[in-house]
Amino acid sequence: MKSTVEKMIAGEVYRQEEELLQLRLTTRDLLYEFNHIHPRKLAERQQLIKKMFKQTGDELFVEQPFHCDYGINITVGENFLANNNCTLLDVAPITIGKDVLLAPNVGIYTAGHALDPVLRQEYKAEFGAAVTIGDNVWIGANTSVLPGVTIGDHAVIGAGSVVTKDIPPNSLAVGNPCRVVRTFDQQDRIYYFKELRYPAEYMIPETDTRKGE
Repeated sequence: MKSTVEKMIAGEVYRQEEELLQLRLTTRDLLYEFNHIHPRKLAERQQLIKKMFKQTGDELFVEQPFHCDYGINITVGENFLANNNCTLLDVAPITIGKDVLLAPNVGIYTAGHALDPVLRQEYKAEFGAAVTIGDNVWIGANTSVLPGVTIGDHAVIGAGSVVTKDIPPNSLAVGNPCRVVRTFDQQDRIYYFKELRYPAEYMIPETDTRKGE
């Protein structure tokens, strides 16, 4: 018979029980220490995040304050960066690739509750749906990524978006609900903001055909 934690991680329906509360409180102890440690203690901050998360790369940077539910369901790749007020509700797995940038106030949510009022109120029915984010993704400020979403490699999500569906690789997507505006092209290697051009030292050789890398 599966434990409540096993059901939660597997995406099955579960109820809040003492087992989950104690697991969250253990994580809250680490979060309290992380969010109250002196900002200059970078090594200590990094070690606390590594202690919370299921798996990380060697290098990562998480700004204070930070919040997660359990931490044990969060996997991040090398060079992960999360700016302040990042929230990762990891009742189900959150898997993030390498070189991912999360701007301030980004929330990634895997938690769900029953829509039916009786199931939600009396039966306390909850569930989770995993979120996957590929390599080299940039998610803009105040964006919410909802349960079950996959964001492809090299995608950029505009500020203030609500991501309810999968976003393909190499795409710029914005809005509520978030929609693909366009895919990236050669112009994105010439102009960095509106009509402002990259300096010569940033010019990528034409023989380099990689997209988004």
